[in-house]
Amino acid sequence: MEHEYTYHHSPNHSEPHSTHKHMSRANHHQMMIQDFKKRFWVSLIISIPVLLLSPMIQEFLHFQIRFTGYLYILFVLSSIVFFYGGWPFLKGLNDELKKRSPGMMTLIAVAITVAYVYSSAVVFGLPGKIFFWELVTLIDIMLLGHWIEMKSVIGASRALELLVSMMPSEAHKIHGDQIMDVKVDELKTGDIILIKPGEKIPADGVIIEGESYVNESMLTGESKPVKKVPDQQVIGGSINGNGSLKIKVLHTGKDSYLSKVINLVEEAQKTKSKTQNLADKAAKWLTYIALTVGIITLITWLVLGFDFVYALERMVTVMVISCPHALGLAIPLVVAISTAVSAQNGLLIRNRTAFENSRKITTIIFDKTGTLTKGNFVVTRYTSVLDKFDKGEILRLAGALEQNSEHPIALGIVNKIKELNISIPKVENFHAITGRGVEANVEGNEVKVVSPGYLKENNIPIPDNTNIAVSETIVFVIINGQLAGYIALADEIRPESKEAIRRFKENHIQVFMATGDNEAVARSVSDELGLDGYYAEVLPHQKVEIVKELQAKGEFVAMTGDGVNDAPALAQADIGIAVGSGTDIAAETADIILVNSNPIDILSLILFGKATYKKMIQNLIWATGYNAFAIPLAAGVLYKFGFVLSPAIGAAMMSLSTVIVAINAQLLRKQIIKQN
Repeated sequence: MEHEYTYHHSPNHSEPHSTHKHMSRANHHQMMIQDFKKRFWVSLIISIPVLLLSPMIQEFLHFQIRFTGYLYILFVLSSIVFFYGGWPFLKGLNDELKKRSPGMMTLIAVAITVAYVYSSAVVFGLPGKIFFWELVTLIDIMLLGHWIEMKSVIGASRALELLVSMMPSEAHKIHGDQIMDVKVDELKTGDIILIKPGEKIPADGVIIEGESYVNESMLTGESKPVKKVPDQQVIGGSINGNGSLKIKVLHTGKDSYLSKVINLVEEAQKTKSKTQNLADKAAKWLTYIALTVGIITLITWLVLGFDFVYALERMVTVMVISCPHALGLAIPLVVAISTAVSAQNGLLIRNRTAFENSRKITTIIFDKTGTLTKGNFVVTRYTSVLDKFDKGEILRLAGALEQNSEHPIALGIVNKIKELNISIPKVENFHAITGRGVEANVEGNEVKVVSPGYLKENNIPIPDNTNIAVSETIVFVIINGQLAGYIALADEIRPESKEAIRRFKENHIQVFMATGDNEAVARSVSDELGLDGYYAEVLPHQKVEIVKELQAKGEFVAMTGDGVNDAPALAQADIGIAVGSGTDIAAETADIILVNSNPIDILSLILFGKATYKKMIQNLIWATGYNAFAIPLAAGVLYKFGFVLSPAIGAAMMSLSTVIVAINAQLLRKQIIKQN
């Protein structure tokens, strides 16, 4: 049943084919990771003899390996690394040029191509230096950087695949007096199907016979399993309780509720992650600079009267030095270290842009169930109103009646008894009081566990001091005809939530709640936690609308949740955060997963984002700043003063830049730990 969500401000507080496409993208991403890994190790192994045979390395380290044809072996080994290890960058060059957007791939491809062609020419007679060792080390480090980067970036998620897996594959179709198991794909609108206790409901439909409690929390966000009776609708993918249901199919396939959620997730995922990598921006400009300065260097030396071979060597030196090894590691190293350290502190970061963007968060939307609250009914208090029974006895006798029930209230009571190690007595003459509770004989006492409605029907007054909170569900215990006590249950608020909200406000971040629960429960939670506002009775597509509305106002929105109902909004939000107690689908759609389900961890995320972004910028400055210094020297601007940067010194500076970047990235470990 459709209903509009309601927003409340708190002034007192400061389809199948698309799924296959998605799955193939995920598989393609895994294949790319394996491909980079294989190319890296093969290239690294071949690079060792290349380094040993390179004249420049031998000269630098004061050793000599010479034999007939060693340069040709050097050429063959370097050719293998160039064409095999360098292939992703050569292909990337082609792709970037087609898009007219040169970036990291173009910069790497230009550098390795110039180094390879020039060095090959030297092997076959052209006077000059051999840059094969530069070529192979550059390819090795860039392959390593991209491999680290791709492992840190999840890429295409398994969200749609997990959504589809929520649907059972078969259904019990009723045909006359027979029940046949058929594929869910074969169901048609109007078919009658049977859902047994504990089974997933295979299609949207309306109940024509039976009643049961149905767990829709994964789909609608309603924390309490909903009682379903004839003429009420059920949603495909929800879980039937302890009653059998016959339903008439209303929607199948692309028209089903779950399919609509899938489409929402896919649509939101297509429109996000457009942030261009900072390193790519730096690489684009370095490409322009390298090409421009390289050509200017060649022309200048020729104009000055130097021979073509010397001018070409200067140009090649500029072109090779212009692609710093450090730039390939500057971002991936920071991301990899931040990801690892964050995981140790309860954060699993799946989306690299979350590092950059978390520092921008201005508004956070929390789902209630399983995020601000624990997501399951727990006994909040239990009391005796008769002197002859203490409150422990009230809980024990109630548990005796509830021990064999699958009702969520009963489960909450039994779990509390288990927690307190109370032994549960046997019952006799057990039977249900239709719609109102249960009764039985326990240890010679007539015991009833009933709802407030039973008391009202039988004119039994509720004690004045009961103080029922709007967020609580109360059951009363009647012993031998007298009201003996009551047990209150609620979807309990996490103890960390209040502190988390306070700290968000200290950091000038607005906090809202969007929940599928009713208005009274939502208001109660909002008032207790001091939220800036809340949205009650929200359906999945409405959560997306809420996120879009806030984004339209210029807010940078983080969304947290733990169920399928949150998946589209998690995908739409600038940063989607799934709590660890949530479903796989929520986790797969989100950018960040809170392993410990602690809202305070989101504040840690923001600190992580700031620290990580700062390290990224520092590393880019180190990686590219080296170029600003080395390229002019390699071009020969100090030639009049008798200094021209040699390839060997340029290589040493490039190595130093790489070491500095690596050490600086490692310092992030201490910085993040210190902030926590």
